[in-house]
Amino acid sequence: MNWNQLLSGKRFGMEEYHERKHERTDFQRDYDRLIFSSPFRRLQNKTQVFPLPGSIFVHNRLTHSLEVSCVGRSLGNNVAKGLMQKYPDGSVNFPEIGSIVSAACLAHDMGNPPFGHSGERAISAYFSEGNGRKLKEQILEEGGRYDDFLHFEGNANAMRLLTHQFIGRRKGGFALTYSTLASIIKYPYSSVYAGKKGKFGFFQSEEDAYLRIAAELGICRNPEDANKFVRYPLVYLVEAADDICYQIMDIEDACKLHILTTEEAINLLLNFFESERLDHITRVMKMVDDTNEQIAYLRSCIIGLLVDECSRIFLENEEDILKGTYNTPLIDNICDQAKKAYQTCSDTAYKKIYRAKEVLDIELAGYHIFSHLIDTLTEAVMNQDHAYSKLLLQRIPEQYNTNAPTVYGKVQCVLDYISGMTDVYALDLYRKITGMSLPAV
Repeated sequence: MNWNQLLSGKRFGMEEYHERKHERTDFQRDYDRLIFSSPFRRLQNKTQVFPLPGSIFVHNRLTHSLEVSCVGRSLGNNVAKGLMQKYPDGSVNFPEIGSIVSAACLAHDMGNPPFGHSGERAISAYFSEGNGRKLKEQILEEGGRYDDFLHFEGNANAMRLLTHQFIGRRKGGFALTYSTLASIIKYPYSSVYAGKKGKFGFFQSEEDAYLRIAAELGICRNPEDANKFVRYPLVYLVEAADDICYQIMDIEDACKLHILTTEEAINLLLNFFESERLDHITRVMKMVDDTNEQIAYLRSCIIGLLVDECSRIFLENEEDILKGTYNTPLIDNICDQAKKAYQTCSDTAYKKIYRAKEVLDIELAGYHIFSHLIDTLTEAVMNQDHAYSKLLLQRIPEQYNTNAPTVYGKVQCVLDYISGMTDVYALDLYRKITGMSLPAV
């Protein structure tokens, strides 16, 4: 792969249109287009890890995505500076890397359903253990890819949301640049090759779209498995920004919710530093008495450290990344002290945060709500002449194709609708169709 081809301002679905020149670059316009979109705005009411706030405000999908975007921009700018020093002839548009990565970071979670990662698991469980299994034979007989539902993936759903032409919408979906789209596809292969982790990058319905992106940008096949592609280079920076943010911010949120004590949180964060740097940071931290400010200061120091480390790893491995022979997250190769501290945070998060009662309660609720919504809506789209189905189908927005000619398409229509819901909307719809609540007249 080569940088000249990889950094393309061509817009997906609008290749034949010649647009007037703007003061903003195409990649900056991608960022603005995402910020002002309805699906991005709805992230404010989607769970990140903890239940949406009562008296204490914790991160939701929106605040998380904005923070990841800030970190991604820093990573992109660092890498751009390093690449400009390495390739000083000025023929490649390296300065735009920060804009591309920050835009992709905004979009990286837009395909995630409500109720956090438990939403993804609930959808997959419906097709592996629930009534969704009844549809398997029909989907396979018509040539559909059942694995798309069996391993439902927020990353693949983001690709669909951004590129699919929903009814009444424009060609190319969001019509983002090829480079921004490629930057969000962490797993550049189909669900058939998802493996035990169940991760993949695009549904059957968007496979041709991904192949177009790969051809345009010169993304090569994986040398170890021709059924897969190698990652687009900037994916590593988007992934690193996400890894940096969620791990550190989850510790901060857990402290605010008293799942971790202040002492536990501060010790976890101080572990990232050693020797003189640790002494200096400890002295500065103790200049304020407010524990929230202390933790905020430590968080900023850690993010700065990890941004520098991940930028360094990317630049040191740039040639292997372009060849497609580098295949580990940047965060896995940071310096030993930071790597050990990051792993300690990860272990603590798994034991004390992700298994906390509040988080498990959301997961339990999500499973039940999702199972019922998918069951009821799928029944409606499959039997549209039934009296109840006719009523329920009026709740599905016109942009979703309830009249898709295949079972695969009908199921995908239901999942498009459900995955786009906020937590509150999904709960409200569930209560109404089960008769648990009635609208005020």
